[in-house]
Amino acid sequence: MSAIYSIADIRKIEQAALRNLPSYTLMRRAGQAAAEAALRLLPCPPHSAAILVLAGPGNNGGDAMEAAAGLAEAGAEVLVLLTAPPSQLPPDASQALVRAQQQGVHLMPPEQFADIDGAQWTLVIDGLFGIGLSRPLDGDWRSLVQAVNAMPCPLLALDVPSGLDADTGAVLGGASGIAVAASHTITFIADKAGLHTGDGPDYAGSVELATLEIAEQHLPAPGMWLNHPDLFSDYLLPRRRNSHKGSFGNVAVIGGAPGMAGAPILAARTAVKCGAGRVFVGFADNPPAYDSMQPELMCRHADDLDFSAAVLVLGPGLGMADSAQALLTRALDALSWLVLDADALNLLARQPQLQIRAAQRQHAMLITPHPLEAARLLGLSTSEIQADRVTAARKLACRFNAVVVLKGAGSIIARADGAVVVNATGNPALATAGSGDVLSGICGALLAQGWPQWETALAAAWLHGRAADQLVEQGIGPIGLTAGELIPEVRLLLNQLVQDR
Repeated sequence: MSAIYSIADIRKIEQAALRNLPSYTLMRRAGQAAAEAALRLLPCPPHSAAILVLAGPGNNGGDAMEAAAGLAEAGAEVLVLLTAPPSQLPPDASQALVRAQQQGVHLMPPEQFADIDGAQWTLVIDGLFGIGLSRPLDGDWRSLVQAVNAMPCPLLALDVPSGLDADTGAVLGGASGIAVAASHTITFIADKAGLHTGDGPDYAGSVELATLEIAEQHLPAPGMWLNHPDLFSDYLLPRRRNSHKGSFGNVAVIGGAPGMAGAPILAARTAVKCGAGRVFVGFADNPPAYDSMQPELMCRHADDLDFSAAVLVLGPGLGMADSAQALLTRALDALSWLVLDADALNLLARQPQLQIRAAQRQHAMLITPHPLEAARLLGLSTSEIQADRVTAARKLACRFNAVVVLKGAGSIIARADGAVVVNATGNPALATAGSGDVLSGICGALLAQGWPQWETALAAAWLHGRAADQLVEQGIGPIGLTAGELIPEVRLLLNQLVQDR
């Protein structure tokens, strides 16, 4: 599993490592790793390649020039666009420049920026700013990034695409900002949250980590990780032969206001396909006699269900009527584990007293907001949530004493003690009606089978996203993939994980 560190932590790790290493060591290692990554991206032998390297005014530019030296040594034709006078470079970057020149790397001064459009590049390397940038790119920087983003060749970013916040995954400058749109990123020392959430996946592309051989003694205990089955593998247990439906718990999905009966059905179908022993559907409106596609589901009026006898999944298609609020109040008072989604979260956002009751629950609660629902709960705008998704998820977890899955590109799983996991599975196929209902159904099923809420959230987010990834790999989507198509794929994945453990 991969630990994630903040920019501030990365700088401390780097400083600690440098106290025990000769100067320039980490830059040499970063440049070598970058050169090796670049060589793997070349569609032709190095001696046939023309590589453009963008070298910024700091140590990210030094990493880029060190990579340029390695590529030239391998036989490639390399041109470095040097964006700062050599006399103003930091000491290690100056040394990298000398080594690049010794290897025959060609230098292009800033005044020739416009000339880069005149060549057919095999690869472009972004070594402009990395994690060192704190303001939006403008002027000549903006023009340069626009030019390289329009190039048809692969684009390798070093550490983080220039213009992207490595902590938040937001483009600096917001909607009017710009960042390098890399096809690949090689990040150094440790992984960064911003590469995997928010705008990050669209700008970082495929992410590779190079630890630069930094000793573990320099790494503080992490509070953030990239999601992986290793984080929840302790609960991927094969079923005993001597078991029955009662061994795997009950789930009650509560929702289905007039015109929205499909939402709780999707969540309930998911719960039964993910192994819950029995699944009830409690409708806020008149229930159907049964679900013809999944007759194993037991359809009831929500008022007729015993809320203390099952894991409750409340919210899919629940609506905002007074009767829906009464169901939420009843669920918050129930002595059962609770998953809140969709309209349950919107109702909670409207009622401060219910928020206090939710935070004081004695039984575990898991909430799965999308960004707009999270904004309502925190009294913020959606853009403020998206500007720092990690912080938003932590605030929600602390406020409600709950495990939170903040949905979206790179879902954020957070708990009240501040621990965070970033989920990198998933793709735009999940941007479809009912997808969140499937996620809440997975959560309900795992909780019913005795999983703790933290591991439930990690597994549900990973399975949900990975199911979409596998369907897209099979040619099913991302355009037009429906939520119901995720359900059998999630079941397949869950069984595979248990078998492979």
